Amino acid sequence: MELSRTDHAIINGDHGPAAADALQLVLKFAEAVGAPRLLTCAGAHVDGCLYHGQASLDFVERFVALKGRVKVPTTLNVGSVDLIHPELFIGDAQLGAAGRRLMQAHVELGCTPSFTCAPYQTLLRPKFGDQLAWAESNAIVFANSVIGARTNRYGDFIDLACALTGRVPDYGLHRSENRRARVIVEIQGLENAGPDQAGGIAVAAGLFAGKQCGDSTAAITGLPASTSEDDLKALGAAAASSGSVVMFHAVGFTPEAPDLKTATGGADVPVVARLGPDDISGILASLSTVKDGTALTAVALGTPHFSLSEFDRLMPMLDLAPFAVPVYVNTGRHEWERLVADGRAQRLESAGVTVVVDTCTYVTSIIRDLSGAVMTNSGKWAYYAPGNLGVDVAFGTLADTLLSAKAGRVVRA
Repeated sequence: MELSRTDHAIINGDHGPAAADALQLVLKFAEAVGAPRLLTCAGAHVDGCLYHGQASLDFVERFVALKGRVKVPTTLNVGSVDLIHPELFIGDAQLGAAGRRLMQAHVELGCTPSFTCAPYQTLLRPKFGDQLAWAESNAIVFANSVIGARTNRYGDFIDLACALTGRVPDYGLHRSENRRARVIVEIQGLENAGPDQAGGIAVAAGLFAGKQCGDSTAAITGLPASTSEDDLKALGAAAASSGSVVMFHAVGFTPEAPDLKTATGGADVPVVARLGPDDISGILASLSTVKDGTALTAVALGTPHFSLSEFDRLMPMLDLAPFAVPVYVNTGRHEWERLVADGRAQRLESAGVTVVVDTCTYVTSIIRDLSGAVMTNSGKWAYYAPGNLGVDVAFGTLADTLLSAKAGRVVRA
C-alpha cells in the first residue's frame, strides 16, 4: 500500500497515540477491501454513538483515554436518548445511562453533538466531490446521490477511526468509475403528480430499488417534476433500509445525472422495471400491516429526521388538534433550535405534538403505548418498526397521518 508522508507521521505518533492506533485500524480495513492508498477525508459522520452494548462504549473510551481528537469535521448520528428531553426515555435506566455516556464520550473526542440521522440538514453539509467517511445508511445514500459527495457504507468503529486520522481508503464509491448507473428503473405516467403524491412515489421507487437492484446503482427516470429534496431523502432512506443501496441517480434531479447518458457513462444499461401508478400503489400498500379503519395508538413522523421544510408543511395541519392519539416527530438539534427561536416549538407543544431530538422512536423506548397500530409517513420507519418494536404499521401521506391522528384510526385524505 502507498503511504503518504501524513500516513507515516501518524504511524510514528506525531499526531498522538489515538491517531496512531486508529490508523492501524484504517490500514487493516483498507487492506481487506483492496484499497491501494488512503485519501484525505473531508468529513465524517459517526453511527457508533448509538449504544449496542459494552463493546460500543469500550471502543470509544479507549480513544478518550488516549486523549484523541477527530481531525476532520465529524457529526454524530442518533444516540439512545434525547439529551434535551431526558424525561421522554422510558427504557431500562442502566441502558439509558450507558447510552448517555457513549454520546458524551464522542463529544469529548471533538465530534459535533448533532445526534441526527440527517447530517446533510446541518451547517456541516458537505460539498460536491468531498471524500467522506459516513455511516448511517440514509445519510450515505443522500451524500452520494443528492449532494454528489463520495463515501462508501462505513460501519461502526471504522467511521470513528477515519475521523480520528482524517484518512479514508481509496476504493468503491470514492472512485468515479464505480459511481455510474448499472441498471435503470423507469417510473411511468406520474411525471405530473403533485407534491403530496411525490413523496410516496419516491418511497416506492426506493423500496423497489432496495429489494430488486441489490447493490447496483440505479438510474431512476420519470420522477414527478414536483419531487423535492425531502422526497429524495425519503427515496434514499427507503432504498437503504430495504436493501444494500448506497447510491442512486434521479435523472434530472441529482448532480451526477443531468441526463440518462451522463448517469450511465454512455454504457448500454438494462431497464430492470417499468413502474406505473398501480405498481407504485401496490408497493406502498405493502408497507401497511393493517387495514384502513384500524384503531391507532400513536403517529410517528420524522425518519429520517424532519427538515424545516417538512415542519413548514406540518404546521398548518396542527389546526386539526386536539388529536385522539399522541403524535411524535423526530428531528435534529439544528432544526429544534430554529423551532424554539421562531415560536413553532411552543405551537407544536400546544397542539399536543411531542418533538423528539437526538434519537428516533424506532430505536429507543419513547412511544408510551405500543399496544396497537402506529401510523407513519416514513418508508424507513414503516419498514423497521414491526421488527424493532413489534407493532403493526399503517403507511400514508403526511396529511393521512394527521387526519388519522385526529380520528384515532387509519383514514385517508
